[in-house]
Amino acid sequence: MLEVEGLNQSYGESRTLWDVAFTIPDGACLCVMGRNGVGKTTLLKCLMGLLPVDTGSIRFAGADLLTMPAERRAQLGMGYVPQGRMIFPLLTVEENLAVGLGALPRSERGIPREVYELFPVLDDMRSRRGGDLSGGQQQQLAIGRALVLRPKFLILDEPTEGIQPNVVQQIGDVVVRLNRELGMTVLLVEQKLPFVRRVADRFAIMTKGSIMAEGPLAALTDALIEEHLTV
Repeated sequence: MLEVEGLNQSYGESRTLWDVAFTIPDGACLCVMGRNGVGKTTLLKCLMGLLPVDTGSIRFAGADLLTMPAERRAQLGMGYVPQGRMIFPLLTVEENLAVGLGALPRSERGIPREVYELFPVLDDMRSRRGGDLSGGQQQQLAIGRALVLRPKFLILDEPTEGIQPNVVQQIGDVVVRLNRELGMTVLLVEQKLPFVRRVADRFAIMTKGSIMAEGPLAALTDALIEEHLTV
């Protein structure tokens, strides 16, 4: 579904991504791992068209993404949940969910019932302002907002960061259901190994802007963890 080849990105004279290359098969769940500051979030922003790319290629379902603005990528079926959630604090839950509907044809501009079924707390709090929700509830809102567009491919940046354990469990349940039951392809950046082992079937480890190791999750050895992930 997603093919990345020779991706390079820089901020001025500082190179952040170095010849990044990987493939995500249709229906897979790939976790990108790595210590802080190695380029994981930068990679996701490049995929979504939120940062310019120096050289390389990104293809999604056969389409060349580098020629498309971010909103066009969303229309193709790419959903994005950014690090830090970035919900609108003064809008209600329902208004936050409706923000992205303009990317859909008019006939499809409704919040899918499935979003409320996946996250019942959002149904209970439709009229509450986003800024009044807890951190875990805001994360569920951010994921729900991405799902409103009915994506084929979901990108999650640190979905468990700063979230209480019971909500981490709920988010894991949703990711597993989306991926394994509904067939949605998932790419996530995540640091918590128990969560990764539960939801992902593939991994890629980044170090200093490059992917140093990748493969099926069964190949994520203790030696790789010790070398590239242990702080």
